[in-house]
Amino acid sequence: MQKKKAAQEAAARTRDTARAMTQENVEIVRRSIAAYNRGDLDGVVESWAPDAVLDWSRSHGIEAGIYRGRAEIKEYMQRFLDSFEEVRLQIENSVEVENGLLVENVAYFRGRDGIEVQARSAWLIAIRDGQQTSLTLYQTKQDALEAAGLSE
Repeated sequence: MQKKKAAQEAAARTRDTARAMTQENVEIVRRSIAAYNRGDLDGVVESWAPDAVLDWSRSHGIEAGIYRGRAEIKEYMQRFLDSFEEVRLQIENSVEVENGLLVENVAYFRGRDGIEVQARSAWLIAIRDGQQTSLTLYQTKQDALEAAGLSE
């Protein structure tokens, strides 16, 4: 009986630790998005590993490509922001996946002529030791789930 109780307590501690790590990962992403929405690109890349990869190659918009390292990621983000009057990101939902998060989001854009549009996408974000190591853009949640080896 003691072994069973000890195993149950250990399982509960593991779940609590996993929940705390997931919440910590969500907060890392939220801080990065808040910095992006303020136009604080130094604040964005602060939570990224020095050798992080931003895979924007599946983008249907401008600047599709793969960007490596904080400096290259920051340069890409600045060019992207410079293309619009305003860009704002909003998290719709986040789900824990192996090594990180799947984040559904909406981007709101206002062009120089005042035209407003929005785009929905999903990101797979890998996080290790409190730093984002990669962010990969997918057009749909289903595409991101499949890439993570999951399904709805």
